[in-house]
Amino acid sequence: MRHIYQVDCGEVFWAASDIGWAVGHSYIVYGPLLAGGCALLFEGKPVGTPHANVYWELCKKHKVKTLFAAPTAIRAIKAEDPQGQQLAGFDLPSLKAVFLAGERSDTDTLSWIEKNLRIPAIDHWWQTESGWPMTATCLGYDGQQTKQGSCGRPVPGYQIEVVDDNGKPLPAHEAGNIVVRLPLPPGTLPSLWNNDRGFVDTYLKNFPGYFETYDAGYFDEDHNLWIISRTDDVINCAGHRLSTAQIGEVITSHQHVAECAVVGIKDKLKGQIPIGFAVLNQGLSREVGTQVAAGLIDRVKKELGPVWAFKKLYVVPALPKTRSGKVLRNVLRNLLDCEPLRISPTIEDASVVEQVRELIV
Repeated sequence: MRHIYQVDCGEVFWAASDIGWAVGHSYIVYGPLLAGGCALLFEGKPVGTPHANVYWELCKKHKVKTLFAAPTAIRAIKAEDPQGQQLAGFDLPSLKAVFLAGERSDTDTLSWIEKNLRIPAIDHWWQTESGWPMTATCLGYDGQQTKQGSCGRPVPGYQIEVVDDNGKPLPAHEAGNIVVRLPLPPGTLPSLWNNDRGFVDTYLKNFPGYFETYDAGYFDEDHNLWIISRTDDVINCAGHRLSTAQIGEVITSHQHVAECAVVGIKDKLKGQIPIGFAVLNQGLSREVGTQVAAGLIDRVKKELGPVWAFKKLYVVPALPKTRSGKVLRNVLRNLLDCEPLRISPTIEDASVVEQVRELIV
């Protein structure tokens, strides 16, 4: 709490998550309290309970110093207030930083936070299995500058490496599998519940001596880590290994796009091809959506190249997500591949799946 989030005795920390998630028990139930701070609990959503300013109202009312949220939550707010005009009416002198985690943070969302709140927007990386951050910009440790798009440097306790599929360490700027050298530090998972063999086979087997994170990325020359995607989101298109997250970065850079998801589906000729889904800012017509989709397909081709074979972008009213804000990409893949749906019980709104299905049939 002190070294990463710079929260100390008497200060208010708000993790906008569910108590049942790893973030919830680590950073709502006991984390802030162990540091002598105050934990804020909130059951609502970033929008609609009752409006898109509820986060800022709560930060002002309770003098929140550090806000921890999923990038999806900020994108939802941004979709209703793209220019930050509503946010401009709030004076938030207590709020010193916004930390984002749970999925890859796009630079457009980070820029929106920093432009409108004038405080650091810090993307940091960790997993349910780790229980606490593995990389971050540690505000209370060295106050290092953030790099938009990077999730920071390894936190003391973690020896993180990027290796190829054979376990060979890779140099800076070369993408590969992100692994953690054993032993793991205190606070991480010791096993799987009643399944020690499954723990070994899942996390320790593929790269002996390492814990496999199933994330892909690379280190830069300053040892900042850059997450590209989950390893299963790297698709093989006509022999080329491509990251769907890079296409997503191009899509979310559009001024009318609130959020997006890109998944790889089966293709008889190329093996896999990428398909995109975009949610537009509120108030835009269907005609605008059609124009945006066509323009973004052309932009991806120009910026990334024709080898990416990106030819379809669906404009949808919403994306299927968990209550913590993670997009259920497996559901989108199942719909496109006409496979049986495996819908997580943690889905926020199951009706979204049918809305998407109607658009792609």
